[in-house]
Amino acid sequence: MKRYCGRLFSEADLTCIRALIQQCPQGSRRELSRRVCRELSWFKPDGELKDMSCRVAMLRMHRDGLIQLPQLSAPQPANFQRRPQPTTLSDPQRPITQAVHELPELQIELVHGRAHSRLWNEYIQRYHYLGHNPLPGAQLRYFVSLPAQPLALLGFGAAAWKTAPRDQFIGWNSAQRAAHLHLIVGNARFLILPWVQSKGLASKILGRIARQLPTDWQQCYGYRPLLLETFVQSDRFRGTCYKAANWVHVGQTQGRGKLDVTHRHDQPIKDVWLYPLHRQFRQRLCLGPQHPVAAHDSGPRQQSLPL
Repeated sequence: MKRYCGRLFSEADLTCIRALIQQCPQGSRRELSRRVCRELSWFKPDGELKDMSCRVAMLRMHRDGLIQLPQLSAPQPANFQRRPQPTTLSDPQRPITQAVHELPELQIELVHGRAHSRLWNEYIQRYHYLGHNPLPGAQLRYFVSLPAQPLALLGFGAAAWKTAPRDQFIGWNSAQRAAHLHLIVGNARFLILPWVQSKGLASKILGRIARQLPTDWQQCYGYRPLLLETFVQSDRFRGTCYKAANWVHVGQTQGRGKLDVTHRHDQPIKDVWLYPLHRQFRQRLCLGPQHPVAAHDSGPRQQSLPL
């Protein structure tokens, strides 16, 4: 058995994929991924094909020598994977120094359309210490602004496949994790723009987004998440804003990175923070794989977390 993108592939699965490639050797990788998803019943919780994850999985299989993908049907454009370049649209703006309670009402807006998406990518590449990388899996991105000026950006995507502090805190087993991991959403990027120095702003944004994201996620993907997670690099940040927003620190990573199979431990140590979105998050995440979690039932978040 081989694991790619959170899914185990048996030798029979690999044989099926090879057969589909042979049946249509000139087909596009996009169409191949959709056919593989249908053959292997690989679907998102909302019933859509999980074809993006399938494409990533097949590319890794190809690199590992397990399958031979067809050639790309057309050359990629010159800027296919180019990092976003800074423009005047993301230039520094007037400093913001008022405390958060002195600011006008914050506007939290989902990224929509290509121009909005490019601008979000540009800000992240220019000002976030990790730069821009495509978010994995299902995702939502946000701008936080005053009426005439952006203040912050957030990006949410797929949760880490496995991290011991989180998994021990939840108390689930590998089968339960495989069935319900999609109900955890990862806060992959959080950027307060460097000219914004507003006391209390970061924790207020985190509180607001925790209330808004579950509804946005359900509208986009057809189900409500139960838990948020994030990883804070401990040699750079203390996670103070997450603590102030009632996130729970559950431990640290071991520095392996999500793709490490050699146990080199060469990645930065990160603190693991979680935020429950439902008072029964543990019970629901620990249901057996045969018990899908109701997509519409959000329930109120618990006010105090039993540790």
